[in-house]
Amino acid sequence: MADELRGRTVAILATDGVERVELEAPRGALYGAGARTELLSIHDGEIAARQMDLDPAGTFSVDRQVGEASVDDYDALLLPGGTMNPDQLRTDRDAVDFVRSFVESGKPVASICHGPWTLAEADCVRGRRLTSWPSIRTDLRNAGAEVVDEEVCVDGQFTTSRGPQDMAAFCGAVVEQFARTPAASA
Repeated sequence: MADELRGRTVAILATDGVERVELEAPRGALYGAGARTELLSIHDGEIAARQMDLDPAGTFSVDRQVGEASVDDYDALLLPGGTMNPDQLRTDRDAVDFVRSFVESGKPVASICHGPWTLAEADCVRGRRLTSWPSIRTDLRNAGAEVVDEEVCVDGQFTTSRGPQDMAAFCGAVVEQFARTPAASA
């Protein structure tokens, strides 16, 4: 079971304020399943992670700025949360355009906690069934989503989860969903 994602490259889109566990745990599960990941951000260098939105939690090195990335280079997309991270992404034209293009490609997208905010900004949740952190559920409903309170929700190409408390279920579902799509970037 360690090679389900061999040959696949996953884009992880995040910026400063990302919730550390929401980037680190899924990325570890992806690596464990044989995937390669690239961290995309709205700036180069490093992004500052947080723990529980409040405490500094180290940094992650950025592989590429999102404005220089092509959807064609990736097989799947991961959008971690943290309150500040997606709040900044949803105000960045390159990030929103990348997410919209990714969804339009039909490739799988996984998002946890506040991560779906960027999907809503890209106008990609209308008619979709999602879950998220409770505080953004009204935003998702206002953007046309059907919002549920489940540890993991899979709707077509989307896999969403409520937050860190659901991490084990989210990571398993992400690997399973990403494995259903043939590798295109290999």
